[in-house]
Amino acid sequence: MVMDVFVVGLDEENERTLHRIPGADELRFHGLLTIEDIQHGEIPIEELLEKAQRELDAFDGEIGAIIGYWDFPVSTMVPLLCRRYGLPSAPLEAIVKCEHKYWSRLEQAKVIDEFPEFDIVDLAGQPEKPEKIDYPLWLKPVKSFSSELAFKVTDDETFDEAVREIRDGISRVGKPFQFVMDQLRLPPEIADIGGEACLAESALSGVQAAVEGYAYNGDVVVYGALDSINYEGTTSFLRHQYPSQLPDEAQTRMSEIAQRVIKQMGLDHGTFSVEFFVHPESNQVCLLEINPRHSQSHAELFEDVDGVPNHYRVVQLGLGRDPSTPARRGKWGISAKWYHRRFEDGVVERVPTAEEIAEIEQRIPGVQIELVVEEGQRLSDLPAQDSYSFELADVVIGAASEKEMAEKFDRVVEALDFRFSA
Repeated sequence: MVMDVFVVGLDEENERTLHRIPGADELRFHGLLTIEDIQHGEIPIEELLEKAQRELDAFDGEIGAIIGYWDFPVSTMVPLLCRRYGLPSAPLEAIVKCEHKYWSRLEQAKVIDEFPEFDIVDLAGQPEKPEKIDYPLWLKPVKSFSSELAFKVTDDETFDEAVREIRDGISRVGKPFQFVMDQLRLPPEIADIGGEACLAESALSGVQAAVEGYAYNGDVVVYGALDSINYEGTTSFLRHQYPSQLPDEAQTRMSEIAQRVIKQMGLDHGTFSVEFFVHPESNQVCLLEINPRHSQSHAELFEDVDGVPNHYRVVQLGLGRDPSTPARRGKWGISAKWYHRRFEDGVVERVPTAEEIAEIEQRIPGVQIELVVEEGQRLSDLPAQDSYSFELADVVIGAASEKEMAEKFDRVVEALDFRFSA
């Protein structure tokens, strides 16, 4: 029997990956809303929910599952839609607890000590740095994604500049996030600040890493640890690589903390990714943030190394099934998603052709290239970028070792012919 699975924001790359999961021949995937609907411009979440419901109501068959692998608004739309159609999903309250950065910190503080100093910054009037937090610090909305409107500030001047930029842009995500919060009975301390508030946190040091896992029937399972490596001297990601190259002690500590906080959040029947800063010498860890979803950008990494994309687990959970994966082995010893970036604005005058990309992928084994920009675009108009750089292309690379993988990336960057004008 073929099961019909609806995927909110289904895109071509992830659809190809979904068709490679075990048991895909017994599944039929349907896109629900488009990438443009969920990621570009304003986020009219009420309209998006109504549009999704019309599409689902018009479906002439049985809906087997509704799933998603994107950040907000998809992460919160899935439980709202599943509740309407009587399908399994993680609780909406648990999702919002994880995604609201202040609420998340309050919950973390009940079960762990490994988090930075934090406080709310009132954007009204003349905001000031919280007394208990020293520079440098991070200033960010209580809800954002892709590091959008997250600023590292080092003094009063950069603090004021960050406040101005956050004020100008916070409503794009904060307003629809408030709509979701209004569906819940909130504790007073969260209801009072709402979804358009700002959080200050002490800047963390060390190397970045993350663990991915799932919660099913009350059990929290961590199935992998990954490293997040920045461009030297910046806060912009260069690559996410799997498996982590950190010591076993640090990976074990991350897993233990993740399991504790996921249970505290009440997240069950869902996937997650928990991000950390790690001091490699001492193996001390500090929790950065909790994402109540697995990372779609890691799907091919798990497939390269383990033989099964991490999408498998969210599909199984959506169908109400045990998400543990069959034993398989991938082709490569290590795999990473690399971000080819530009650190200054400009207009894209040329991008590599499809033929050029195909030639590079054929010449360098284990390489998959996806362009992010198009000819004619101004980089500063791109959606979902961090505050300091612009993605040009995403490159998944599998290799036998970290050194070999880095050498492949250098060859790819040298071969990609991008051109820009001011």
